[in-house]
Amino acid sequence: MQAEAGERDWLLVSVSTGKIASLRVHVWRNLRKLGAVYLQQSVCLLPDLPRVAKAVARLEARVRAQGGQARVLRIHLADPAEHAALVEEQRSGRDDEYAEVLQRTPQFLTEIETETARGRATYTEVEESEADLERFERWLAAIQARDYFDAPVGATARTAVEQCRQALADFETAAMNADTSTDDAAAAAPGSARSGDAHSLPTTATHD
Repeated sequence: MQAEAGERDWLLVSVSTGKIASLRVHVWRNLRKLGAVYLQQSVCLLPDLPRVAKAVARLEARVRAQGGQARVLRIHLADPAEHAALVEEQRSGRDDEYAEVLQRTPQFLTEIETETARGRATYTEVEESEADLERFERWLAAIQARDYFDAPVGATARTAVEQCRQALADFETAAMNADTSTDDAAAAAPGSARSGDAHSLPTTATHD
């Protein structure tokens, strides 16, 4: 998600929560979720984008309602070099997060390959892998939401998660085929009531 080209407007956010530990954690989590660039403790910068400004306004209101202090200033960086440095710092933070995703995806693919090689493509294994993939997708979406300047590693991370998605789809197909093959084999087995063998059906004696 890319900020508008040439935009140099930022939000300067300063928050003091005092001794309210729960509020301090809430502020920290929300500013990190937004991808804030910290200048010093309790002071950070965020791109002045509509959805970011809305989230910051909600945070500011909550801090004040709970007895803390918050101030949000809109600033324009006249120096292109200063703006570029902030953009690069923001991108660097997102690249680090994307890199963490890339560290985890190979294990996902290896596990699917291993289970397939062992002949353990089952519905249960599919469910477990599906839960892992959903975590990857939520994680990636959260990073993308605060990737305002298209961090370069993002494309690689998206490709890696797509590979996981395709591997799971293939694994699911293998599990379905194995499951239906087992059912077909059971139905065709001699003596099976589903095999269509008339001699396997019970008969009722008749009397003249």
